[in-house]
Amino acid sequence: MSKKTTTTDPVRSDIMRAVKSADTKPEMIVRRLVYAMGYRYRLHRKDLPGKPDLVFGLRRKAIFVNGCFWHGHDCVRGAREPKANAEYWRAKIARNVERDTANKIALKAAGWSVITVWECQTKARDRADLEHKLHGFLD
Repeated sequence: MSKKTTTTDPVRSDIMRAVKSADTKPEMIVRRLVYAMGYRYRLHRKDLPGKPDLVFGLRRKAIFVNGCFWHGHDCVRGAREPKANAEYWRAKIARNVERDTANKIALKAAGWSVITVWECQTKARDRADLEHKLHGFLD
């Protein structure tokens, strides 16, 4: 029985190493918008399922800011098919979607309101819509 060996492309490794899970550009955009609207929040509370990106404790509201590709959004960016190692990435993204769903269900069961802001919704042309959506959610 032969053991399959995988080789890692050094360029791909550098790219993947640079991917952040916190303080991403879309997250920073949402944080600045919410702060400018007068809301105060806590970041990445580890005691809550999924460690929401923004947590409004007294309001019992949580915001996740998700990357479209990594979390399987149905927009153009999220629907891209990976060219290399496609089966691995499809399975990984499917697990991310399942985990996200389970975290939202757990938060809602604990009495929290949850919203997801997608990376594609943080573009400059969509900021007014995003601000309206966030204001509606937080009030």
